[in-house]
Amino acid sequence: MPNDMADQKGQIPTNLRLLLLLEEVARAGVPVTPAGLVEALGLPKPTVHRLFNTAEEEGFLQRDIDGRSYGPGPRLRRLSVNTLSSQRLRTLRLSILTEVVEQMDETCNISVPDREHMVYLERIETKWPLRIQLPVGTRVPLHCTASGKMYLSSLNPRYLDRYLATHKLEQHTSKTITDVAALKAELSKTRKRGYSTDDEEFMYGMVAVAVAIVDDQGRLVSTLSAHSPLQRNNLVKITENIGTLKSAAEKLSDLLLT
Repeated sequence: MPNDMADQKGQIPTNLRLLLLLEEVARAGVPVTPAGLVEALGLPKPTVHRLFNTAEEEGFLQRDIDGRSYGPGPRLRRLSVNTLSSQRLRTLRLSILTEVVEQMDETCNISVPDREHMVYLERIETKWPLRIQLPVGTRVPLHCTASGKMYLSSLNPRYLDRYLATHKLEQHTSKTITDVAALKAELSKTRKRGYSTDDEEFMYGMVAVAVAIVDDQGRLVSTLSAHSPLQRNNLVKITENIGTLKSAAEKLSDLLLT
């Protein structure tokens, strides 16, 4: 906690204050206000407001749509992705991902949420010559992909409603869910069963499933997905591998604690 970092005079060193602020914002997992972190940081209110302003100006924080609260900005999100991609973690992560691909014999990927999209962080291709090309760095929509729906299902209902009220559900195929009530029903089903699906909703001829990779507080930080051309697997067949995906996701979650 921030108070543990105080010097002998009970003051948090100046060079640590902004780092501790960003740590608290990341820990919260939802947009926060400066007033809401005054007690947690143990700093005067004007100082906290000044730190928020600096972090926003430099791109580490970003105002939420209410204009009062803040969440991670583009630079903090890039920092998070780069941290997850550090060599030691990446080697272990790729080892787990490779094992899943060998067991399922299909392409698997790890994706992270980035505001209005999921971004492919890691990907291991199947050995089959027939593949769907979605390389690392690809940004995919939230409402019509397995990884995106897994992420949306993890949101607090209030934030989910806010997202759905301000974002158009673009139709990518005839199977894309574009009705808000229908999508919410699908997300409710996802929460109950612990995995999400994509039945040609993002791309014709592709089916996919995804599970959550969570932090020590049980919050989704990324997703583990598998997808296949419809010529090789239908949704029912690929869903039979959910146990394999969930077991791998638990191992990947454990890596976050090391």
